[in-house]
Amino acid sequence: MAFTHLHVHTEYSLLDGSSKIKELVNRAKELNMDSLAITDHGVMYGVIDFYRAAKEAGIKPVIGCEVYVAPGSGSTGKM
Repeated sequence: MAFTHLHVHTEYSLLDGSSKIKELVNRAKELNMDSLAITDHGVMYGVIDFYRAAKEAGIKPVIGCEVYVAPGSGSTGKM
């Protein structure tokens, strides 16, 4: 059965993730996974390195971001 982790934090998710991108991709390859996601908290600093590492390993990269929104946080301050 195919499985893809869609909620994955790397070292760029401060206080919540410590996995390094290369190590994640290598482990996914060892487990014969064909795809893997990156969903760091509020940042996308690692997506280019992740994309390149995943493609090099023959793994489909799924790029995302865990973001937070709050009422009244729009550009006009009104919601």
